[in-house]
Amino acid sequence: MAADAPLILTDRPEDGIIVVRINRPEARNALNTPTRQALAEAFEAIHADASVRAVVLTGDEQAFAAGADLREFIDANPVEMMKRRSERYWATVARTPQPVIAAINGYALGGGLELAMCADIIIAGESAQLGQPEVRVGVMPGAGGTQRLTRAVGKFQAMRLCLTGRPISADEALRMGLVSQVVPDAEVCETALMTARDIARLPPLAVLQIKEAIVQGENTSLEAGLTLERKAFQLLFASQDKREGMQAFFDKRKPEFTGE
Repeated sequence: MAADAPLILTDRPEDGIIVVRINRPEARNALNTPTRQALAEAFEAIHADASVRAVVLTGDEQAFAAGADLREFIDANPVEMMKRRSERYWATVARTPQPVIAAINGYALGGGLELAMCADIIIAGESAQLGQPEVRVGVMPGAGGTQRLTRAVGKFQAMRLCLTGRPISADEALRMGLVSQVVPDAEVCETALMTARDIARLPPLAVLQIKEAIVQGENTSLEAGLTLERKAFQLLFASQDKREGMQAFFDKRKPEFTGE
């Protein structure tokens, strides 16, 4: 890859969908600081783009992202690491209002898995390898590997992945609830696009409220989460899409959602 090639590629294959692709194939898409910054900038722009209804986040056939770029860490001291404030980059991805679908081929390790866990749906190829190997180089996960992973798969599986550093297969990740779907390697991106297409055709306000209720409710009590859900449900009764969807059901036709 040319030295001046962009680290992040974006594409709009069809209305309502944007694809964000990590583009460091020479380093198995290792996540150095410029790549993290470029990702955050791409997702910040998506936040404000009302025409985007679903996002596909991916790498290439060899790797989604094989982890952080260790060359940036080997001589770093604690104060320097704190000043980098690298947590803000993944936070930008995680707070994307539109649904984000991570499409994983090859490796999703360390920071790569932590990035994937910022998505809402994870589709993995059958040959994918996922894990948190940081302990094997003397550190630990530092961008969600101990927290998002535990919320996704529970304490005992998260302990196993983080304490051993051993990667797991896509099938095992599916069994433990770490990925949403496993498909043949050649079908990963098309499956992600098909999922994005399905979501993009649905009423955007309802989709946004569903995502917000699930994400915010996960970190609160059941009672508070149910209240959040109920208020979001009630709010949607003010939308034109609610009337259109229900009227189309009775008319036996396809609804035309506008996001109003």
